[in-house]
Amino acid sequence: MRLVTFINPEGEKRVGLVMDNSIMDVEKASSGKIPANMLDLLKEQETHLPLLKQLNDSTLAKEAVSYPLGEITLCAPIPNPPSVRDFYAFEQHVKTARERRGLSVVPEWYQIPVFYFTNHHAIIGPNDPVHRPRKTNWLDYELEIACIIGKKGRNIKAEEADSYIFGFTILNDWSARDLQRQEVAVGLGPAKGKDFATSIGPYLVTKDELEVYRVGDRYDLSMTAKVNGKLLSEGNFKDIYYTFGQMIERASEDATLYPGDIIGSGTVGTGCILEIGTEVHRWLEPGDVVELEITGLGTLRTEVKD
Repeated sequence: MRLVTFINPEGEKRVGLVMDNSIMDVEKASSGKIPANMLDLLKEQETHLPLLKQLNDSTLAKEAVSYPLGEITLCAPIPNPPSVRDFYAFEQHVKTARERRGLSVVPEWYQIPVFYFTNHHAIIGPNDPVHRPRKTNWLDYELEIACIIGKKGRNIKAEEADSYIFGFTILNDWSARDLQRQEVAVGLGPAKGKDFATSIGPYLVTKDELEVYRVGDRYDLSMTAKVNGKLLSEGNFKDIYYTFGQMIERASEDATLYPGDIIGSGTVGTGCILEIGTEVHRWLEPGDVVELEITGLGTLRTEVKD
């Protein structure tokens, strides 16, 4: 199933189920049994998932309370996540990005999956513009996949982590590279270089939808990024070094994960301008349109503005 948060023609923010070219209002279709807020849905997913599956198979519900896509506005599927942890889990990206700065991969990277916390109040959705920070000239996109935590857990083992994942979405970890370079030189960060926006969407895809792409403990998902229609990045999720299971184990060590928490994969190989180089494409400027596409998850489109 593909779930969304959307604004209906009356201006109300709702949870929807994607049905071909329309969106079903799940709260109305279930007569109030399913909440209209995505976090509330996730908190009681064991109750709500069977109801969603019933709605997904119900012709009557599809016809009764659905809106054509042209009549609604898509928001970030989880507009207000409790937290966002973004990992650094693709070896090719780590190697290439560090080589461009004359650095090798530190041994510690191969010992533990590492992450940073980003601003969970700066989440934006599909078709929302990203505003270039005023002091930035080196604006970059980052092509990532994210998993969404579906139930509370602590000290979760990697082999048990799949049961804690509700689904997946596309994530664009926007980066102000000049600000980032300045702050990490001090030995902290990234922080301000990532503080201004993180795009997710367009859908929250339940994990069962991706089973057809499963290869062991990974998924065979093509990942591409285009700027102004030009293909710049091309990778595959199956090439990730650390699995989401390993990331969740690390994130939950002596810490509690909650429904709606976002776990980002980090950038796929070739998945940003920092990695491919400004000789291939300049830094992003107002008017540019970035499109991230991942098999099974859709396309996340964003226009850059001042």
